[in-house]
Amino acid sequence: MPPRIHLQSFARPSSSQSSSRFVCVQCRHATAAATVPAPTESQILNSAPSTQRYSQITPPSHRDPAYRKSQLLRTYVSLLQTTPLIILFQHNNLKALEWASIRRELANALQKVDETQLKDRGPEAYIPISDSIKLTVIRTNMFEPALRITEYYKPTVVKGMPVPAQPHGIEDERLDPSLTHTLSRAAHDIAAKHRNQHPLTPLLTGPLAVLTFPTVSPQHVRAALSILAPQAPIFPAPTRRANPGYHEPATQEGLKKLMMLGARIDGQVFDTEGVRWVGGIEGGIDGLRAQLVGMLQGFGAGITTTLEAASRNLWLTVEGRRRMLEEQSTPKKEEAGAEVVGGESTGEKAT
Repeated sequence: MPPRIHLQSFARPSSSQSSSRFVCVQCRHATAAATVPAPTESQILNSAPSTQRYSQITPPSHRDPAYRKSQLLRTYVSLLQTTPLIILFQHNNLKALEWASIRRELANALQKVDETQLKDRGPEAYIPISDSIKLTVIRTNMFEPALRITEYYKPTVVKGMPVPAQPHGIEDERLDPSLTHTLSRAAHDIAAKHRNQHPLTPLLTGPLAVLTFPTVSPQHVRAALSILAPQAPIFPAPTRRANPGYHEPATQEGLKKLMMLGARIDGQVFDTEGVRWVGGIEGGIDGLRAQLVGMLQGFGAGITTTLEAASRNLWLTVEGRRRMLEEQSTPKKEEAGAEVVGGESTGEKAT
């Protein structure tokens, strides 16, 4: 018995049947496949938005910030960047009581300077700084690289600047060129490049302490040196009657173990004589300004005298020549007048 399902319905329609299929004329439209070129690598990099791969609060660091040495390095760099005057002292096994006695006498001497300045200049023109002057023990092995970073590391990239996306990404976030903080790889490389090149490096050996000033004040430097490194007659030590606490055994024993090495003032290195010169400026900063004004006025007067010398010499030469010619012409006139008078008298006698 033949099957009831026709096999022709499952077969592929012929071309004649497909071509004869009805297509609406209104819906017919022509399409062409557009060829879109693949983007280049530069287009991909330029079109990618600039994003940061880390938080601005905790950027990646070459040195692990969890260690105490890293925090000491940051502290010392900040101290060097914000403190215009730092005096270095070497200490040899001072006891806690000796440190306390020295700091007490130093604070009293600096407080007296503030009281004098407030009395002379008034509270509106002077701000006390004695509370901001500190004598601090430092770690030499961390202070020396901090000094090199402060002196030689000058970052040119703006902090927090996002880095464009790279095709393969950054292998290590610590190598990001936008990182310019103290613990970055760039700061580490600059400090390593200038190893043992800073003028203060030979002094940064052994136990050290620094005396930091928020501003350059010769009066406070003089008071501090009178306590820590007295030297008559400019920096005399206080007498026993005026300051009995200074002559206590703990204070004197501690001062014997302190030795001034040098200073860093406005980025310049000073030896002990230079520090004493700064402390010996009469009148403080105002006196230094007066000396500078006097020097500039002296230079101006010297330049004016030098410029006027040539014209003045020329005028003197011409004036001297004129007078000489006048003196030479005066006798001839007198002789001519005498001859005329003599001729007239002779004529009168002849008549």
